[in-house]
Amino acid sequence: MLSNILRRSATLRNGIAISIIPQLFLVQWLANHPDWVESYYSNGIYPWVSQFFRSLFGWIPFSIGEIIYTLLLLLGLRYLIRRRKKIKANPLAFLRNIVMVFAVFYFTFHVVWGLNYYRQPLGKTLAIEEKASYENIEKLTVRLIHKTNALQLQIAGDSSSIVKIPYSRKEIFNKIIAGYDSLDRQIPLLKYPKPNLKKSSYSTISSYMGIGGYLNPFTNEAQVNKKTPLFRFPVVVAHEIGHQIGYAAENETNLIGYLVTHKNEDLYFQYAASAYALSYCLNAVRRTDQKAFEILLDQINLGVKKNYQELQDFNAAYENPFEPIFTSIFSGFLKANNQTDGVKSYNRVVHLLVGYHKQYPL
Repeated sequence: MLSNILRRSATLRNGIAISIIPQLFLVQWLANHPDWVESYYSNGIYPWVSQFFRSLFGWIPFSIGEIIYTLLLLLGLRYLIRRRKKIKANPLAFLRNIVMVFAVFYFTFHVVWGLNYYRQPLGKTLAIEEKASYENIEKLTVRLIHKTNALQLQIAGDSSSIVKIPYSRKEIFNKIIAGYDSLDRQIPLLKYPKPNLKKSSYSTISSYMGIGGYLNPFTNEAQVNKKTPLFRFPVVVAHEIGHQIGYAAENETNLIGYLVTHKNEDLYFQYAASAYALSYCLNAVRRTDQKAFEILLDQINLGVKKNYQELQDFNAAYENPFEPIFTSIFSGFLKANNQTDGVKSYNRVVHLLVGYHKQYPL
């Protein structure tokens, strides 16, 4: 009987491991059918799945997903240490087990969130242009400079003072959630029921890795790096909620993060959004025309520059030789999930910003 059980167990493991092959083909097929994904998954299955997990874990004040990740890491290390002799004696069985675990992970990831990588582009859904010329990027940069300067002056009272956001991180969470509720009336696709926002327990590690926040796809918890400077914190929170409601592409959630804070009634949030968009546009100008970048930079209020310096100082404090490795790994993950530009896809938000403000001028 024991031999029969073992044979059945081996057959089951082999079957699960082999299932990765049809899974890969199915995901590739879905990647070529974004209309189907948009209709049946992103606007069909996913809202129910995500709201279920947010209802299940949202009331808990700490991240269940981070506890699960920690336990899985410890169990994995324990397995490698205790089974090291068996692994060495039978490496093919160990390789089969790795593929089996990956197959389960791959299936679960795509069912609970990952298929959103293959939905219709947000630009198409919002009916805005997704490709902008350098001239239009520069024009938007000029308008954003005027907008950011005006907000900074209105808040600080003079052009040289840094803007200090006077809210706690919990208050920022609540204001962003309220902002989503308000924006939902204008853009229904940004509906955010069953909020689930949490400060990451691994914020120090995230800071060293250059991570402002992330969505745990398996628990649908949005974790935000609590060490992020308050000046940038509102947009990061709004960005992560964008992932929660089903938008996977980083340029798209960058736009969503901007829109939610830009349209918030709070002046501090409007300032954070404007400065955020301006930083991306300035970088786009610099990549094309260094001289034009320097001219535009001179037009920015000193107080705004002090806020940018605050972010640079924060990043410098956590600079480490391993960050490029983390960035490369994350970039590879994005490329494997339909974002061919990797981490550079964040910068593509500039095109969406131009398209959006072409339709809705500042």
